[in-house]
Amino acid sequence: MTRFTVNNNPVEYRMDPQTPLLWALRDASNLTGAKYGCGNGQCGACTVDIDGQAVMACQTAIGAIEGSFVTTIEGLSRERDHPVQLAFIAGNVPQCGFCIPGMIMAAAVLLKRNRNPSEDDIRAGITNLCRCGVYPRIIDAVLDAARVQRGDGEIAVGAPPGTSPADAARRVPALVPPAD
Repeated sequence: MTRFTVNNNPVEYRMDPQTPLLWALRDASNLTGAKYGCGNGQCGACTVDIDGQAVMACQTAIGAIEGSFVTTIEGLSRERDHPVQLAFIAGNVPQCGFCIPGMIMAAAVLLKRNRNPSEDDIRAGITNLCRCGVYPRIIDAVLDAARVQRGDGEIAVGAPPGTSPADAARRVPALVPPAD
C-alpha cells in the first residue's frame, strides 16, 4: 500500500508500488485532467505538482512518492479561478485543449518559485509540447498570471455562457469585465 496526499486528501493506493502515478490518478482516483501523451516524460501532458515541483506523472512510480503532496489540475482551484487558469482563458490559449492541464500545472509551479518570470524563464520552466503551437499565447498568459499573483493587475475575460460580465466579476474577484 502506498500513501500520500492528492489535492489535500489523504489517499492509499493498493496497487503495485511501480505503478505510474498517472494511472493511479486516472484509474483509481478518477482524476483525468492529467493526460497520457507520450508515456516517456517528454510531452508534459501528464504534469502534476509534487511537493512544489512540476513532475511528469507518467514517469513517477507511486512507491517513490510515499508521504508526498500531489496537486493535479482538479486540485489547483476548486472554482477554477487560479490566475493561470484565468489568464489562459483570457488569452484564448486553448485550442484542442489536450496539453492545457499539464501546461497550467507547469506554469503554476513556475509562478510559485518565480513571481516575476521573464519570457526566457517561462520557456525554460514550461517545456511541455503543444501540437497546436500556441506558445506565444502561453508566454503572454503566464506573464499576465504573474502580474495578477503579484497584485500588479487584473485579468479581463468574457463571462461564461449564460453569465453577465458583472455577475462573473462579482463571483471571481480577479475577473474584470472586458472594456467595450
